[in-house]
Amino acid sequence: MNDAGLNLSDPEPERRGLLLVLSAPSGAGKTSLARRLLDDDGGGLELSVSVTTRPPREGEQDGIDYHFIATETFEDLKRKNALLEWAPVHSNFYGTPRAPVEARLANGGDILFDIDWQGAAQLHAKLPDDLVRVFILPPSAEALKGRLEGRGQDSAEVIAARLARAADEIGKWQQFDYVIVNDDFEASVAELKNILAVERRRRSRVTGLHGFIDGLQADLRRSF
Repeated sequence: MNDAGLNLSDPEPERRGLLLVLSAPSGAGKTSLARRLLDDDGGGLELSVSVTTRPPREGEQDGIDYHFIATETFEDLKRKNALLEWAPVHSNFYGTPRAPVEARLANGGDILFDIDWQGAAQLHAKLPDDLVRVFILPPSAEALKGRLEGRGQDSAEVIAARLARAADEIGKWQQFDYVIVNDDFEASVAELKNILAVERRRRSRVTGLHGFIDGLQADLRRSF
């Protein structure tokens, strides 16, 4: 440890946090990957909790699954530019509050977003330097269809509509920083962990480097 107080051998030197966005067509495995990454990361990564105007479903908890708010409150957040991204979904609204995200970033915390490409685009417009975008692809059209059918939740018509929408969503892949083909779940988890590790070490985010380098230079000049 030098006078600047930074040890580069530490796993997490002082740094600014990041926003890790996972996007994918329905059935590609995005949500399962997100849950596994959160479980394995040891608390350094926190799932973003959105606000929504829809009522809570059975078993959902306010502040954990969503922040459930009135439509008037949501509109007020929009007017005040207090949402980083938002979208209407089935006559309700969903969005990401700005204040808690920016506070966590400033404190070196990382946030995981399980959102679509449109939400990712809105986040990129607001916080481009903090964003890491990962697009999850299925290994084939047949595999995606099989996963959707295997859920046993949707009719054949709904599945057909999801597959048609997937073709359009996949066309947005070039808007993302990384692309993972989710053929093998464990391999995809490993890829995500590697991406997160590398992005956490990105020079622009490791704010403690400035003090360390200033101290190192001063020590070298004094010594020689």
